Amino acid sequence: MSNYQKISSKIEKVIINNPATPNEIVWVNIVDAGKSEIEYLRKEYGFDMQHLKASTAKVFSQRPMLMDEEDYLFMILHFPVFNGGHIMTGEIEFFIGHGYLITIHNNNVTGLSELFNLAKKSPKDLVCYNQDSSAILLAELLDKMLKACYLIIDENSKSIDQAEEIIFNYEQKQAVALILNLRHNIISIRRIMQNHKNILQKLMLLKSSVVPPNEIKEHYLELVEHSKRIWEMLENQKEMVEVLNNTNESLLNDKMTSIMKTLTIFSVIVYPLTLVAGIFGMNAKVMPLVDNPYGFWMILILMFCLSTLMLLYFFKKRWLP
Repeated sequence: MSNYQKISSKIEKVIINNPATPNEIVWVNIVDAGKSEIEYLRKEYGFDMQHLKASTAKVFSQRPMLMDEEDYLFMILHFPVFNGGHIMTGEIEFFIGHGYLITIHNNNVTGLSELFNLAKKSPKDLVCYNQDSSAILLAELLDKMLKACYLIIDENSKSIDQAEEIIFNYEQKQAVALILNLRHNIISIRRIMQNHKNILQKLMLLKSSVVPPNEIKEHYLELVEHSKRIWEMLENQKEMVEVLNNTNESLLNDKMTSIMKTLTIFSVIVYPLTLVAGIFGMNAKVMPLVDNPYGFWMILILMFCLSTLMLLYFFKKRWLP
């Protein structure tokens, strides 16, 4: 059974208690922590003030961290959040001790909220229900968060397929914006996920009074495999986007070359006409065809012949697009 309590508008607590086991797990979930929430944690648990200050909504950590204190672990992890086609960074602070787990976040990480709601409504569906271990609850939560990353990677895959289709439909300008957004998203996810494997490997050493170390290690080893798999998928997507970008640039260059070729041919054809017009436009005393009554038409015919000769020459050289 679970005992849910809403302590304030930002603090919720659920107690996961299996009657068949002697222990229980307290999960405190805090959204947008401010001074009152930090004070609550200080009074109830006596956490280090440096860790509590790092957990406020106004402070954003530039990197994940894991700090092992005497009677609890303090951890900061970042997770990718898909928002309006762009990847944002969701930060979660964890306090893990014997029999309790405290999560602090900015309410933009959907996986955490989903698992907390499950703990409120149907705690029997949680893996940790039969083991009463906060280490197992943490592993279950991290598993939920990592699996949510697959959904984001799937969105990237859809965008890659879309970009490929646009490129080969010769819509290069539209493809440029899509490729740039893809590169930004993949780089953001890689930056967010790059330290997860190391931290998860450290968590494999967590100790519990009710769960054997080998069982805890098994749970976190699975999380490490998830992290590796996500990184490999991101590597593949990064390579695919680079190939698409090179292909798109090649098509853009080919299109630009074709345009420049057309303009060059046009200017070369016009050049002799301009030369003829300039010659006959000189104010000289002796100028052929000027006094001829059909001189104007003869000059036009001369220009036409020169243009035709140039076009025939380009056609013979196969320079025409």
